[in-house]
Amino acid sequence: MSKYISLRNRSATASIFLDKKTIVVLFGLGCLLLMLFLVGLSIGSTMIPPVEVIKQVLGIGNGKFTFIIDSIRLPRMLLALLVGAALGVSGLILQSMIRNPLGSPDIVGITGGASFAAVIFITYFAGSISMKWLPAAAIAGAGIMSMLVYTLAWKKGVTPIRLVLVGIGMAAAMGAMTTLLLVLGSTVTTSHAYLWLTGSVYGASWAKVYAMLPWVLIFVPLTLLFSRTANAQEMGDQVATSLGVRVQMHRFGLLFVSVALAGSAVAFAGGIGFVGLIAPHIARQLVGRAMGGLVLVSALIGGMIVCAADIVARTAFIPLDIPAGVFVSGIGAPFFIYLLYRNRHQ
Repeated sequence: MSKYISLRNRSATASIFLDKKTIVVLFGLGCLLLMLFLVGLSIGSTMIPPVEVIKQVLGIGNGKFTFIIDSIRLPRMLLALLVGAALGVSGLILQSMIRNPLGSPDIVGITGGASFAAVIFITYFAGSISMKWLPAAAIAGAGIMSMLVYTLAWKKGVTPIRLVLVGIGMAAAMGAMTTLLLVLGSTVTTSHAYLWLTGSVYGASWAKVYAMLPWVLIFVPLTLLFSRTANAQEMGDQVATSLGVRVQMHRFGLLFVSVALAGSAVAFAGGIGFVGLIAPHIARQLVGRAMGGLVLVSALIGGMIVCAADIVARTAFIPLDIPAGVFVSGIGAPFFIYLLYRNRHQ
């Protein structure tokens, strides 16, 4: 009996192979996610019995907790899930593409470009242009930065090592320029920008959920379509080329998807770092290295990380609401050091 399940379209132009173990893991993670949502909707400054939460979600509640659940906690949890899923898959793409376990959107400059553009918007345009355009500015910054990194890394094609080295350099430059803007800005704009840079889903609304949802629904499935070529590229450019993969075209396509996911996540939740680094590593421990299963598992794990961090952030120091990015970084920084130590001889 085969260990794999094949999913194909009718014309057989696209197919995905899933290990049966992956399906079991996805089911288990789905159950854990439901439990996490139940906890997140129940606890806070107002404690709600889990039974009442279930009734409210199913539409059979007495209406006592409608505002708290439907208008405050549920959109916040959903936005955290979408942001985490986008960052998890974006990090997976970069790690696969550059064949480096340290790859993630914040390390190779994508998040830095989005953050720099957002701080420029907050500092110089917040008074004259509606803040509704802040996500557009962040996504544009991520796109411009990725194109700049790709251009600087191009030399008869783009190799993974050049891409990551240029990305790290540009991330450092963007960090320095963002800090300079914060120093030169006014107290009001600096406070706003600093809170945004830390990363938080505070103030989430259904409008933000609906705005973020298409990015995940479009680009995560698009990543699945690239899964076979991504698996081939992990074996090296020469092997991938011999298998018929148009390496540079597919590498550019994967980078575009990664930028879209990371840019949209940063646009709606600020600079939450390390999710794109941690989630793919946990996913590989659970389901191996096949890209098809890794995409879905990384998305779920990334979403769970941000959801769990936000639950802790808003409940640990009531009535204070700490940015979720603080707790994610508290886990991510030691994990990054561990990866550096583990790969020190490679």
